Amino acid sequence: MTMLTLDLDLDSTLPTDGTAGTLIGRAWVPDAGGPSPVALVGDQVIDVSGAFATVSDLGEQADPATALSEVTGVSIGSIAEVIANTPPATRDSSRPWLLSPVDLQTLKASGVTFAVSMIERVIEERVRGNMEAAASMREEILTEIGADLTRVKPNTVEAEALKKYLVARDLWSQYLEVGLGPDAEIFTKGPTMSSMGTGVPVGYLSASAWNNPEPEAVIAVASTGRIWGGMLGNDVNLRDIEGRSALLLGRAKDNNASCALGPFIRVFDSTFSLEDMRTLSISLEIDGEDGFHLEGSSEMSQISRDPEDLVAQLLGEHHQYPDGAVLMLGTMFAPVTDRDVVGSGFTHHRGDVVRISAGQLGSLVNHVEESERCEPWEFGIVSMMRNLAGRNLL
Repeated sequence: MTMLTLDLDLDSTLPTDGTAGTLIGRAWVPDAGGPSPVALVGDQVIDVSGAFATVSDLGEQADPATALSEVTGVSIGSIAEVIANTPPATRDSSRPWLLSPVDLQTLKASGVTFAVSMIERVIEERVRGNMEAAASMREEILTEIGADLTRVKPNTVEAEALKKYLVARDLWSQYLEVGLGPDAEIFTKGPTMSSMGTGVPVGYLSASAWNNPEPEAVIAVASTGRIWGGMLGNDVNLRDIEGRSALLLGRAKDNNASCALGPFIRVFDSTFSLEDMRTLSISLEIDGEDGFHLEGSSEMSQISRDPEDLVAQLLGEHHQYPDGAVLMLGTMFAPVTDRDVVGSGFTHHRGDVVRISAGQLGSLVNHVEESERCEPWEFGIVSMMRNLAGRNLL
């Protein structure tokens, strides 16, 4: 096998319009002994910790883009230099490198948000991969409910009719309720500050024999419920463990290095808005050391639950997030391409390179490794508070 290298560069990391928008991230600054929020201005990475000690602080501003534009920070290097120094294998630890762009926000995720992919999975399981049989069943379902699957919205007459029809045909699934009913599936993906950024490994449990990436759009949410920016995410999923029981969701989802976010948060401004998030096309590429290559995509225009509806279920009088939250919006991508054995579908190998991209958000790139082999997570909330206090930023 050929060992794949993970080299990050400017053009493949930034959005297609470069730094025309408002981009906020985080970097480890060796001279400060800790992390700083950073803004991308021109060709420079600007440390803005003097104005905003955390990214969470910035998100709580009434207009984060304007607030950031009024800050004069200190350059810690060119964007090209900081990006290139991020992969651990080639990193100079005396120079800054990128981190996940979020800090104190709670890491949340939503599942089964694309009704069309949920129904397609039910169909595929039922017909065991027979395309002609799938087409016939799809036509039967559409005739029965009188609706286009891409237009079925949860908690509607059409959704209830579809659920009843599938149950009557002995196609009940525990995911039908959250895919078609009134309540969304929203869960905690991982502890605060546990997410990974671009250029570093993402992890899956060594005990898992069937797992995959989940390329997703991710929104940054203030404590008030206001959505203020967007980024890309990889909600690494262990399909065999969750498939054994829905009660094993935590075991399947929350492991060392199992959540990647980035490369930056694109803050809403005149160049980018929530409407742009609603229409993103997210692409996925996987390359393995065995020569395996897979491509896929997830179209946000086909999401069944609008981001604002999901946020309304995330927080309100029933639950508060004083430091804000980030919410992964789910994916319509479920890889079924055979990799090792015909009929076995896709699963990760150690060393896979996963690239998740969207024109207006850039690319999130990670190596795949067993969680147990990923660098242990040691710099948590207490460590960051001590560091910020020592820098007189609190």
